[in-house]
Amino acid sequence: MKEASFYAKGENGKVDCFLCRHHCAISDGKRGICGVRENRGGILYTLVYGKPCSWHVDPIEKKPLFHCFPGSKAFSIATVGCNFRCLHCQNHEISQLPADHDRIDGQAFSPDDVVEHAQKAGCRSISYTYTEPTMFYEYAYDIARLARQRGLSNNFVTNGYIEKEPLAAIRPYLDAANIDLKSISDNFYRKVCGARVAGVLESIKNYKSLGIWIEITTLIIPNHNDSDEEFEAIAKFIRDEVGPETPWHVSAFHPTYKLTDAPPTPSKTLIRARQIGMEAGLRYVYTGNIPGLDAEHTYCYQCKKPVIKRYGFSITEYSIDAGACAFCGAKIDGVGL
Repeated sequence: MKEASFYAKGENGKVDCFLCRHHCAISDGKRGICGVRENRGGILYTLVYGKPCSWHVDPIEKKPLFHCFPGSKAFSIATVGCNFRCLHCQNHEISQLPADHDRIDGQAFSPDDVVEHAQKAGCRSISYTYTEPTMFYEYAYDIARLARQRGLSNNFVTNGYIEKEPLAAIRPYLDAANIDLKSISDNFYRKVCGARVAGVLESIKNYKSLGIWIEITTLIIPNHNDSDEEFEAIAKFIRDEVGPETPWHVSAFHPTYKLTDAPPTPSKTLIRARQIGMEAGLRYVYTGNIPGLDAEHTYCYQCKKPVIKRYGFSITEYSIDAGACAFCGAKIDGVGL
């Protein structure tokens, strides 16, 4: 165990956690909503430091991060635990293990081990992913700092519920993030995720203000968040509050976990969402989880020609020269292009 960061001692042995926007008040012997931060005698501990449950070498496009060192490999790592309770979680076996089974699983793997494995695998970056990286913040922070010293970049794949102070603290080592904006509806967040949308929207703006490259993903669930009004509102938020250069990934849902009464997302819904996003003025809108659609490609927003062609997570053509479109010279937004 390791003492946690970003908490304060309260009354009657309680501690107040300020790592994420839930602000859990945790009694002695109890854990926060995440299930992996525990109060023991008035000291808050993280139970997952150095205990990842999953790691793998992935293409960076799988995160999905399409504008961050495209075509490179990312060493992906996670521990158990999450501060959301998404009914449709695709990684519920590990994210919800503490909540569903009261278990903390993982193998001993130091920050130095992680960075060494990433370098040996030829990775350009380390991705904190699969579950919510905020929940293993102290571990991620130590890995990210060491990775930066050894020439690797770092990125979060996150639900966007981290508080301002911890995000600012890890900022010197964090290059990019893919943030889920699951809906623009607070009702959706409360019923489906166990959170509030306001915190996510605020967090997205915090990432942007700190200069972290961000891409946003919305998983489109039929009959839940697939209306034109929803797409228009999300696109408007991204354009006005984050910036039109921010990529938006609209991805197909497949029934899983506790949300099995909704059908898979039709490709026409993703195409419609993309069209709405482009008409709203976003430069880059992508469709995901249905390989083969033209909207997997990156198009130059100026000359409209494809500068990166993809099939699934693989790049088939690359027409960017020193960060600019090879056809017209327009700057293509991102990191490491």
